[in-house]
Amino acid sequence: MRVYLPCTLPALAKAVAAGEIGPAPLIGYAVTPALTEWYASGDTEELEYVALTEAARASLRMLAADRADGVDAASRRVVIAAEVTDGAAIAGVDLEERARVRLADSVPLAKVAAVHVDDLYAVPDIEAAIAALPASDGGDDDARFTVDGAEAHELMWYATQEIPDLLH
Repeated sequence: MRVYLPCTLPALAKAVAAGEIGPAPLIGYAVTPALTEWYASGDTEELEYVALTEAARASLRMLAADRADGVDAASRRVVIAAEVTDGAAIAGVDLEERARVRLADSVPLAKVAAVHVDDLYAVPDIEAAIAALPASDGGDDDARFTVDGAEAHELMWYATQEIPDLLH
């Protein structure tokens, strides 16, 4: 099963150093039965894109949390695509996040299929989205528009052998 794990560049560096994505439990996003039922007309590729998009939203929140904690993280969303066994990802029951899954174990780097990262041209919009998150969460429509604008940027695909280049 393909799982999309939200991340940041500093967290990716830690995962590379540790040889695994963790610590467990991990929250990820995948094509779940609830997502398939809700998005009845989509094929597998479309459903995986929905899961990737959800993980990118979670990555934006991770960036905001890093900033609040004083972590100097580049304003680039990161999503790790990994292959896990079918029973490893437990789907949640939250109807707002139909693609959300929980992994009870860390994911070895050997299970990573690819990494998706914002291109540098997206940085100003990601910065604006991070700044707008609190107001967006408070119901401000203009701030929500700014946060949603981050999704206008497609994440770039990187092979696993390109990860070291991303971290330098």
